[in-house]
Amino acid sequence: MSILIDKKSRLIVQGITGRDGGFHASKMKAYGTNVVGGTSPGKAGEQVDGIPVFNTVRDAVKETEADTSVIFVPAPFAKDAMMEAADAGIRLIVCITEGVATLDVVEAYSYILRKGARLIGPNCPGLISPGKSLVGIMPSMIFREGSTGVISRSGTLTYEVVYNLTEHGMGQSTAVGVGGDPVVGLYYRELLEMFENDPETDSIALIGEIGGDAEERAAEYIRDHVTKPVAVFIAGQQAPPGKQMGHAGAIISSGSGTAAEKIAAFEAVGVPVAKEPGQIPALLKMLH
Repeated sequence: MSILIDKKSRLIVQGITGRDGGFHASKMKAYGTNVVGGTSPGKAGEQVDGIPVFNTVRDAVKETEADTSVIFVPAPFAKDAMMEAADAGIRLIVCITEGVATLDVVEAYSYILRKGARLIGPNCPGLISPGKSLVGIMPSMIFREGSTGVISRSGTLTYEVVYNLTEHGMGQSTAVGVGGDPVVGLYYRELLEMFENDPETDSIALIGEIGGDAEERAAEYIRDHVTKPVAVFIAGQQAPPGKQMGHAGAIISSGSGTAAEKIAAFEAVGVPVAKEPGQIPALLKMLH
């Protein structure tokens, strides 16, 4: 089984006629994702790799019954793209775009929640349910079908952890990159709950990083609600306070949000923390 996406997911690509949108639309289609359409205002009737293009998300949903959208539009237009998708009845919106203004995300996410939809991102690699569906920009060749759920704030560290899981014979049920901005959609708590309730996920790998307190809250949630084995890696253990590290959300302010605090929070509730990403498979096997 998987969470959020599967073989039945009907995907549209917002910004499909752009360089990135077109490239990744073809990659997702080649993987087997059910890419039913794309949008680009003024270009209705065109095709990208055999995928029909529509002027608006509403038109695309009407014609294709799409339920999932992935966004590849420039940052200044990302807020409108997210809100347009929610307004058209899309249930899962995945925003790949980086550099989206935080207040734009706050406004868009509030609207998405009011519409009863879900958001992943922005500034994220998307998600994949191996063998079923890929929505985003993840390198599909390292993933294998299996039963370990993966949740990560970091794109490239996701790939390192997944590569190691696959090498150790531990396939993945779904891997989700939540994004590295200060405000994003679905986060650890919601995804931990989904994996806990997924009968075909038997363990969870969580990749965190410095900044904010989401990992500390995830540790509390695991203590109270998660019965499956969880192993963690925290990026940014050498980061100095006050210096932003890569992601807009990865910054230690006034001594809070440090790697040490996050590691201590997980260890306090009995969740093992890897010193490096390659240790995650061994920690999960030890917990089984």
